[in-house]
Amino acid sequence: MASYLIGDVQGCDEALGRLLQAIDFSPSRDTAYLLGDLVNRGPASAEVLRRLMALDGSARCLLGNHDMHLLACAWGVRRPHKRDTLDALLAAPDRAALLDWLRQQPLALHETVAGRELLMVHAGVLPQWTAAGTAALAAELQDVLRGPHIGDFLHEMYGNQPDRWDDGLAGNARLRVIINALTRLRFCSADGQMEFETKEGVGAAPAGFMPWFEVPDRRTADVAVAFGHWSTLGWLDRDDLYCLDTGCVWGGPLSALRVGATAARQALVQVDCPQAQQPG
Repeated sequence: MASYLIGDVQGCDEALGRLLQAIDFSPSRDTAYLLGDLVNRGPASAEVLRRLMALDGSARCLLGNHDMHLLACAWGVRRPHKRDTLDALLAAPDRAALLDWLRQQPLALHETVAGRELLMVHAGVLPQWTAAGTAALAAELQDVLRGPHIGDFLHEMYGNQPDRWDDGLAGNARLRVIINALTRLRFCSADGQMEFETKEGVGAAPAGFMPWFEVPDRRTADVAVAFGHWSTLGWLDRDDLYCLDTGCVWGGPLSALRVGATAARQALVQVDCPQAQQPG
């Protein structure tokens, strides 16, 4: 039995198929944790979702910002952007089944994987949140996405305010902070104010901000955190932190990390991915 963390696929189904072959993935034996952004910008988003659905629970998938964008387009809240590649999925005969499966997926997972406590998110975690608290907040939002009022929330999802957490937040303002942190966060201040304009690497941090995982005394520092989202950061391998977004849609590899109880028992597997988008 093996467990793998897989970075942002973004509609690159052919590369995902080769990666699963490279790790000799067996649905009856193994588990793959995909860290969000399953769709968009790559050429085959519908095929990615069909492949993951067919794995029938051996693929545990998180929602990322591109997945949320797809839901917003499907519910008529947003129009696809010029660089989106969602038209085929939105016109697919099995569109309803694909979208229903997608909105059932979680926004965070806090589990013991291969003997290690892991918190898995797409983007980041605010410094005030514990691992258990992050999972509980994600569950609040998951209940909305899985319920009859998903459209109401999607209409209120977009926006950068509030830009920090407060335990007293309620309603859509509370949910907006949760979704922004879990699917968009890269940089924040020491007190948890989020910054969304900067998309470059660690060295581009604006004055007063830092990568979310460098905030002193963040409350998830005692748990290993795995995330994607940050292709300009790329592969990051620390004892307490793993970034798996290696930019496959931009021509970088698609990455899978076999999780082990110790660093010596872990292994990174990558496959080349044809460039589907030009940066910029």
